[in-house]
Amino acid sequence: MKHSPDLPSLDRRTLLQSAAAIGAVSMLGQQTSAAGGEPVARKGRIKQSLVHWCYKQAWPDIDELCRVAARLGCVSVELIGPAHWPTLRKHGLTCAIAGSHGFRTGPNNRAEWETCRDILRERIGQCAEFGVKRLITFTGMAKGVSKAQGAENCVEFFKGIIGEAEQRDVTLCLEMLNTRDDTHPMKGHPGYQGDDTEYCVEIIDRVGSEHFKLLFDIYHVQIMNGDVIRRIHQHTDVIAHIHTAGNPGRGELDDTQEINYPAVMQALADIGYNGYVGQEFIPTRDAWEGLREAVERCDV
Repeated sequence: MKHSPDLPSLDRRTLLQSAAAIGAVSMLGQQTSAAGGEPVARKGRIKQSLVHWCYKQAWPDIDELCRVAARLGCVSVELIGPAHWPTLRKHGLTCAIAGSHGFRTGPNNRAEWETCRDILRERIGQCAEFGVKRLITFTGMAKGVSKAQGAENCVEFFKGIIGEAEQRDVTLCLEMLNTRDDTHPMKGHPGYQGDDTEYCVEIIDRVGSEHFKLLFDIYHVQIMNGDVIRRIHQHTDVIAHIHTAGNPGRGELDDTQEINYPAVMQALADIGYNGYVGQEFIPTRDAWEGLREAVERCDV
């Protein structure tokens, strides 16, 4: 598969394994997602979103995925390419956060600055044109660069491009990823430099822009740092986007995993968080049922 900046690079074997794990969406699930009635999320305090790459095996048709999002009460499908943004709008949805250069390439390595700059500049323009307010970015893989030097490089790079994001009212969101899980290319990212919440926050603080913030992925934070609710309160001012998944395993937000999602969502509500919460787990069973349960648990 050709790598795309909008979709994590997965090899054919991984895709086949993921497809097998998800299986075919049950007929009951398809009927339920298409049915009318009250959406699953009804309280409105947490704006929920579906992360495209996780559910494209279950719903490869974008129109159908949009209908599923609407039936769940979600208001966005995110990390999906600009070519699909008009389809989202047709269904009354937005793209909460856009993809960019991918986590394997990053400004911590000066040799990759040109690639990152070109992709981010193009995507900033596309976001501004379509009204997408957030754009994901990453530190990149260490590749022999020290943590200190990687941070210096990131700060210099982002200071050089953030003015364009400010002018176009697009917020770059730096994501922290875990390096502990090496069982699957999307469950953990060994070698990723920004694998600590405070390391990423320090880079953001040093850049010093209201348009450069943190993507707080609860799953990754739990693995690397823990103390999720305290960190939400500690980093209120820099959190601009949220991702979810169950830990361990990056599966559903059910009772087989350790994160208390209703309590975490309540913490977000308590700090007045008004951004989006992207459901980003890898289904291990019926995708509709897993999403229904996750959306319900996050609807506080």
